[in-house]
Amino acid sequence: MNKIGLLGGMSCESTVEYYKIINQEVRKKTSPLSSAKIVLNSMNFQEIADLQHADKWDELNDLMANAALDLEKCGAKSIFICTNLMHKTAPAIEAKVSIPLVHIADALAAQVKADGFNKVGLLGAIFTMEHDFYRKRLEEKHGIEMIVPGKQDRDEISRIIYEELCCGIISETAKKEYLKIIEELAAKGAQGVALACTEIPLLVENGEASVPLYDTTKLHALAAVDACLGAEACLN
Repeated sequence: MNKIGLLGGMSCESTVEYYKIINQEVRKKTSPLSSAKIVLNSMNFQEIADLQHADKWDELNDLMANAALDLEKCGAKSIFICTNLMHKTAPAIEAKVSIPLVHIADALAAQVKADGFNKVGLLGAIFTMEHDFYRKRLEEKHGIEMIVPGKQDRDEISRIIYEELCCGIISETAKKEYLKIIEELAAKGAQGVALACTEIPLLVENGEASVPLYDTTKLHALAAVDACLGAEACLN
């Protein structure tokens, strides 16, 4: 079994899901008493969020790259960032470490293409929806077109993430708002919708909308299971 490194705490709510999914799946695939070999570097999300909103991405690049290097020094054989947004720092991390970083967008793309789709909606933090690091990777590397909600909806999606989901608040009002936005994306031609914030699957799940919902937390965690158990760590 390989030791995997998790960059977590962004937020702790979704990191808990990663830890749970990875260990549940390792147990299923091996033996009842097995658990994954994991090194977790849990960040202070308040510090991260403050730098995000101050647009200090150079500082975030350094912070995340050094945190990833700590995982490598602890014996991790591959790295998983337990959040969609902070994959914006993936190039800085890859330049700092010598072990693979398994990108969450690649895990998402693998499932979208397996389903035969090439056009999906994108829900996430404001930076994920408005910066191009996520959409560009999916479009240029995988040929998947991404549709984002309108400005007012983007603001509300992100507000709910930072003010509610990251604080462990799950409300029916927020759920209805997300499902409404998802249906609007489907009406614009989205064949499915990527829940591209690792907290969103705490609020809505597959089967609750008219199109498939892609739980990036689960897809990425399953890729971590493959890496842990010796399968190819880098998704093509």
